[in-house]
Amino acid sequence: MDFLRPGFTHKDLLNIDDEKLPLLADEVRAVIVDTVKKNGGHLGSSLGVVELTIAMLKVFDPLNDRIIFDVGHQSYPYKILTDRFGQFHTLRMKDGISGFPRRNESPCDHFNTGHSSTSLSAALGYAKARDLLGENRNVIAFIGDASLINGLAFEALNYVHETHTRLIIILNDNRHSISNRVGGFSTVLAELSANTLYRRTKTFFRRHFGAEYRHPYSGNTSLLARARNFLKALARPINIFDKLGIKYWGPFDGHDIPGAIRMMTLAKNYYRPVILHFNTVKGKGLPEAEANPTKYHQVSPAGEVKARTWSEAASDITEELAMKDERIVCFTAAMMTGVKLEKFSRKFPERFFDVGIAESHMLTMAAGLAAGGMRPWVFIYSTFLQRAADQLMHDIALQNLPVVIMVDRAGLSGSDGDTHQGMLDIPWGRPVPNLEIYAPCDEDSLRECMVYASKRNAPTMIRYPRGKIPPAKISPDSHGEGIVKIHDGSNWALLGNGSSVPIMLEVRDMAGREGVDIPAVYDVRRVKPLDTEILGGILGRYHTAAVLEDNYMAGGTGEEIGAFISEHGYGTRLLRFGVPDVCVRHATQEQQRGLYGLTARNIIDTYTHED
Repeated sequence: MDFLRPGFTHKDLLNIDDEKLPLLADEVRAVIVDTVKKNGGHLGSSLGVVELTIAMLKVFDPLNDRIIFDVGHQSYPYKILTDRFGQFHTLRMKDGISGFPRRNESPCDHFNTGHSSTSLSAALGYAKARDLLGENRNVIAFIGDASLINGLAFEALNYVHETHTRLIIILNDNRHSISNRVGGFSTVLAELSANTLYRRTKTFFRRHFGAEYRHPYSGNTSLLARARNFLKALARPINIFDKLGIKYWGPFDGHDIPGAIRMMTLAKNYYRPVILHFNTVKGKGLPEAEANPTKYHQVSPAGEVKARTWSEAASDITEELAMKDERIVCFTAAMMTGVKLEKFSRKFPERFFDVGIAESHMLTMAAGLAAGGMRPWVFIYSTFLQRAADQLMHDIALQNLPVVIMVDRAGLSGSDGDTHQGMLDIPWGRPVPNLEIYAPCDEDSLRECMVYASKRNAPTMIRYPRGKIPPAKISPDSHGEGIVKIHDGSNWALLGNGSSVPIMLEVRDMAGREGVDIPAVYDVRRVKPLDTEILGGILGRYHTAAVLEDNYMAGGTGEEIGAFISEHGYGTRLLRFGVPDVCVRHATQEQQRGLYGLTARNIIDTYTHED
């Protein structure tokens, strides 16, 4: 039976009989699997919450109530079942729907997400806005077990009691983040799910008291009800949520649609903040995803060519350095597979730390290890480094500690969308004192930068892009110079680094074919501090300098070179190519470069037009 048709909305869901909802769940899963295998995306998390999403949309009105997803990895069923089934085939494609909730995409999306652990704080804000405006609506935060252990989520949980407001928290507990969850709080959730005495007590009351047990939160104050609650309290393990003033209900089977509808309906009518704890299976319905939820957390698009990546190269080099220096330890924030540290974790288990989704804690702990005599290496996506800006400045840089920050996915990162672009590591890293920033363009220069960083007694940041690493050496050794000449030229010079270097080489080839002045090519490998001695020589030799960078131009290298030109009186004409002051939408990296003019064609045309 086909329920999903173009134009399907949550209102159509209300007309489907409850006994047919499992068939709808099968359809939703089939659509998700088919689309994600073609387009890429976050598969396991969304497959695990299909039944919960159906139940939620049976109980709550997404146009009036405020449903806020944490991160948004699990929002695909919601998109399909609200108003986007007809567009779901465009998931993560240029001009298509986003892989995350977006307010400008649908009136059913109430908060933009993409980074972890924001839902509780946002939901509290929505709840207080409702109270102050006298509105009648429910506010629901839909959060996973891994997001719940982040510091921001803890801060929100701690503040719930102070707000004196109604809030519904749906906890999707699949015992995973991207990899297995870590930390003491995960043990609390496991104990709540697995406590034998508690489960037996629940079973006893269910068997012997039937309907009254099934509605335990209806305000019944009979002797039987009080006795039941007293015995359950004795059997249940210590519950941190109750201590925080949040009523805890659960755990429940997250794949039992009637049961989930019943509990959400009770929560809808409850007068206090309440958390509904549901156990789910990540990757549910796809056997290979259930068996390997980490691998199927995010899936690459069909036909994507597998090649050696920057992440793999960085991990291999770190392992080599760690074999020679026992002080080297590695950190990741629930991204071991993303940054390719699996081998390192197996080879050096005592020197590997996965702190969970806790970037701020990670950098300060790394600072403590460095102060204690170790050599910490922090592997983190550029977009997530934003979450630890204060710790980089306050705890690492001001103390001039030898922490190496390996910034993965720097620059334009493609289809994950505006929350995941690596645009800010250079603009906000440049003013940080004591910090040196490097941007290698091939594996040899990556190795050179990492060897240097391993010996430096101060903080070092090494940024590298998403995707495959160039198969051959394209830039000479630096020999300690911050700007490395790759090719001589006439009249104009191209300056860039990292993923910009192949573009500069393409510009040079195109200029030769079209009879345009052939530019010199310079690899600005050390972004901070700039090698001003070499830079001055370049500016004195060429009448035009074109700076390419795959980050925001505001605060970037081109801006710094422009200031140097002005302050030292050079007559050099400056052309800047990079990302303007925009939120970068999801598309392929190639499409994003085309959109912002980081192409050989645009650079040649700009030079010849300006000339």
